[in-house]
Amino acid sequence: MGNDTKTTAVLFHELGGPEVLSVEEIALPAPGPGELRMRVEAIGLNRAEALFRSGAYYYPATLPGSRLGYEAAGVVEEVGEGVTAYAPGDPVMAAANFDFGVHGVYAERVVLREEYVVPRPAGVDAVAGAAAWLAYSTAYGGMVEAGGLRPGGHVVITGASSGVGTAAIQTALRIGAVPIAATRERAKRDRLLELGAPHVVVTDEEDLVAAVRRITADRGADVVFDAVGGPGFARLGGALRPEGTAVLYGWLDRRPAEVPMQWPLTVRGYANGAVVRTAEGRARMAGFIGSGLRDGSLAPVVAETFEGLGSMADAHRLMESNAHTGKIVVRV
Repeated sequence: MGNDTKTTAVLFHELGGPEVLSVEEIALPAPGPGELRMRVEAIGLNRAEALFRSGAYYYPATLPGSRLGYEAAGVVEEVGEGVTAYAPGDPVMAAANFDFGVHGVYAERVVLREEYVVPRPAGVDAVAGAAAWLAYSTAYGGMVEAGGLRPGGHVVITGASSGVGTAAIQTALRIGAVPIAATRERAKRDRLLELGAPHVVVTDEEDLVAAVRRITADRGADVVFDAVGGPGFARLGGALRPEGTAVLYGWLDRRPAEVPMQWPLTVRGYANGAVVRTAEGRARMAGFIGSGLRDGSLAPVVAETFEGLGSMADAHRLMESNAHTGKIVVRV
């Protein structure tokens, strides 16, 4: 394409609910040195984007005219000077290692730095690609790299019906570990069992710590992988074996997290960006995810697919309803 052009993108000019999202035409520069232009085919939604839109994320929106979106799959259209790893026509996925107020991928086309994308494995369609990277990289990075989960180990996965939660179940099974999936709703139990979780605890009906103790013959789990935080984080220490690891990667409960006191144990706050910002980290993630997608052991769970950028507000409403299991994807 070569010259500056325009594209359609989703922006917001004030903080608020899904209604603040608007579809607008914006300028799109030609890719500069080290950059590429990607034609977006599908966008994966993440809870972080709802937090960012509402002003509750850990960094502020770029108002007015803030961009949004961490995760997308598409095709390279043009590369800038010095880009050698990608060529026009290559299928790629956004690596979610950027400020999405500036580089957000809710758009028909985006210009990103070369290190902001990773290859999309051959045979993986755009919807699966948009649903794969962030969920599986968070699950692998949080449980394996930060938590030290190993074959034969038990891991407690809270928020198990979320995109990351379902990816965490598959990731644990792929490495030979034993996932214990926790969900508040009985209606989601059967779906989690279908996904291969050998143990599902409905926390509105059963005490999670007592259930984990029963499942592990009172040994305790090796890792807790928690999306919630808040005061309830402290209780999860009771589900761990001595010297186990509690990994906190989300904050669905906005109250301050309380530290478990079943010492000795390790508490880790996991930030996916810290791993994927390095070339070595992206390579490890891409190797694990790509091989799993190719052999079928990793298969993104897509709750619902919406059509067109104009449906983004409705997609956000579904995400905030917590009525879904898996990822929400918007096809562009």
